[in-house]
Amino acid sequence: MKTICIFCAANEVEKKYVEDTNELGALMVKNGYSLVWGGSNKGLMKVIADAVQNAGGKVIGITMELLKNTRRMNADEMIIAKDLPERKQLLLKRADAIVLLVGGIGSLDEITEILEHKKHNLHNKPIVVLNTDDFYGGLKAQFIRMKQDGFLTKEINELIYFAATPQDALNYINTALKDK
Repeated sequence: MKTICIFCAANEVEKKYVEDTNELGALMVKNGYSLVWGGSNKGLMKVIADAVQNAGGKVIGITMELLKNTRRMNADEMIIAKDLPERKQLLLKRADAIVLLVGGIGSLDEITEILEHKKHNLHNKPIVVLNTDDFYGGLKAQFIRMKQDGFLTKEINELIYFAATPQDALNYINTALKDK
């Protein structure tokens, strides 16, 4: 069973973000993927875990000591890392693909570290941004500017894919993992 790591907010957010998260979770299971995520039972982290479990899928949480009181108690597997660096390392290790949903500073921290690892060829896992309501339009523009001004040595599409819909995200991952 392949896994998709989801980075997202542990905050309550607008309905449009919840809807895409629910759809992505159901599509993950339909396409044969388990979830590995930050392990929280709050906000979008709860929504994605609910969606996967409600569709009959497996959820693997990797939280950290600091946040263990907010962990999902009915996860299929729950790992408590000592700190954030260990948590990020374990999330990457357990994932076959990575998807960034809407989130804040923590989500940006996680995805940029994963991108840095990919830039240095430490992994070649597909990385997708689910760009609901153009939430990450500014981030995409920043990557384009970085490339134009010589700060990215790889093409943007070698590092990251911006998906408009949950189905688009799964199509990209399925294609990327087809030969692996």
